[in-house]
Amino acid sequence: MPCITNLEQQKNKNRVNIYVDDTFFLGVDQEIIYTLGLKKGQEVETKKLESIIGEEIYLKAKSKALKLLHFASRTEKEMREKLAKHEYEEQTIDRVLTFLKEYEFIDDEKFTKHMVKSKANGEKYGKNRIKQELYRKGIDKELIENTIIEELDLKIEYENALSLAEKKMRTIKDTDRKKVYEKLGRYLAYRGYDYDIIKKVINHVLK
Repeated sequence: MPCITNLEQQKNKNRVNIYVDDTFFLGVDQEIIYTLGLKKGQEVETKKLESIIGEEIYLKAKSKALKLLHFASRTEKEMREKLAKHEYEEQTIDRVLTFLKEYEFIDDEKFTKHMVKSKANGEKYGKNRIKQELYRKGIDKELIENTIIEELDLKIEYENALSLAEKKMRTIKDTDRKKVYEKLGRYLAYRGYDYDIIKKVINHVLK
């Protein structure tokens, strides 16, 4: 049976080189030595060696995920896609996501609430545009709908649309009422507002 013949600390004190039968096997995070109870002179089955490799890959994937989250919040779908691009296997990705969700590094519900508020209040997007962006990020449809109902104030949405329309009016050169109506309508629809709000806003602006 294969035997661990040496555990050699690297220059990086958090890394250890594992030697099996006097041959270099793998460099791993020191955490793995403690987690798996590895010792010099220990006999190890092939399955144990495979688990060492698996743990090292998992820790690297987890480290990559945490670095990605340092730069920006991610949804579960976004993180899954990012890790897949780095060629981590699905089993490893599932394990990383379980860790991230357990410790609330990833929370699709909180992410959705924050995005609804920031897109509505900051960028003045209407609910349709916000929904589209959340769909693309892989957020569950029911979660999106419920969050929109809870977090998006219809009065504020109307006021945002009115503010955008008044600003847009200053850039429209046409004097034909129908053309102005159409341009404002297309603009507000692009910003994510539904027909009822668009109609009320334009009628107010053009009265």
